[in-house]
Amino acid sequence: MSTHSAPGRGLILAAFAAIYLIWGSTYLAILVGLQSIPPFLLSGLRFTVAGAILLAWCSARGERTAFRPGLQHAFAGILMLFGGTGTVVWVEQYISSGLAAIIVASMPFWFVLLDYKQWSFNFSNGLILGGVLVGFAGILSLFGLGSSPWGQDLSAQVYAMLLLLAGCISWAAGSLYLKYRPASVSTTLGAGIQMLAAGAFSLLVSWQQGEWSEFSFSAVHPRSWAGLAYLIGFGSLVGYLSYVWLLRIRPAVQVGTYAYINPVVAVLLGWLMVNEPFAWPQLAALGIILTGVLLINLPKYKTSARII
Repeated sequence: MSTHSAPGRGLILAAFAAIYLIWGSTYLAILVGLQSIPPFLLSGLRFTVAGAILLAWCSARGERTAFRPGLQHAFAGILMLFGGTGTVVWVEQYISSGLAAIIVASMPFWFVLLDYKQWSFNFSNGLILGGVLVGFAGILSLFGLGSSPWGQDLSAQVYAMLLLLAGCISWAAGSLYLKYRPASVSTTLGAGIQMLAAGAFSLLVSWQQGEWSEFSFSAVHPRSWAGLAYLIGFGSLVGYLSYVWLLRIRPAVQVGTYAYINPVVAVLLGWLMVNEPFAWPQLAALGIILTGVLLINLPKYKTSARII
């Protein structure tokens, strides 16, 4: 995607459709991939292949990086992609894809709490504080829904939900690390390093957990290969590059609206495609969480409106 000329409306709409629909559908693709590929191996294959493609592209364009910037992106990639996205893969063994997406919708709250350089502003703004409190009320409501509607052991489900919250914290920490320790490489090259590092770390953990000894490529169902291919080609490449391109040409607060759409898409696809329960208490919790996200972002929306 080029930014040398004014982009057409159709291309902008297509890019927004990518981050709205593709990123929202990756939760279902993960569920499909897990049918015959173990979780850490699934993440390892996804990020290793996607990272190799991005690095090959950058190498063909003559892009290189020094050791230190590469190490910074590798560390951030392990935090964000292994700790964050990889956790989503693991927990979808125990909770529905829709519930995983609802919990991930809480990500903005962790940014507020962990971004210490913005504490003086965030903790003095009533809307932001109110949004955090409302959002955490929505999260807590998820833990008080009673029995598991997916036939899973309730203690395993609660453990998975807590682990996913830790994954959200890991993603936010990695993002803030890159924000305050910027490395002098292109966005595409940095993403390739992040993905390759996360993929290698995921494969190492997969081996340590014994997934390789119990895995056979010949036993993988075609649906799982299709899910993996979708995660690589659409989730990690098309969706991400669309996101990066939109950030260059549209206000960040407008691009960030994907956070409102992804969980809705994930819940609907899980219900329609794999018959995940359409649980109204979860949808109520999602509404509470998204209300909190809106309150957190309102000050940014107001500032953006004045600038625009």
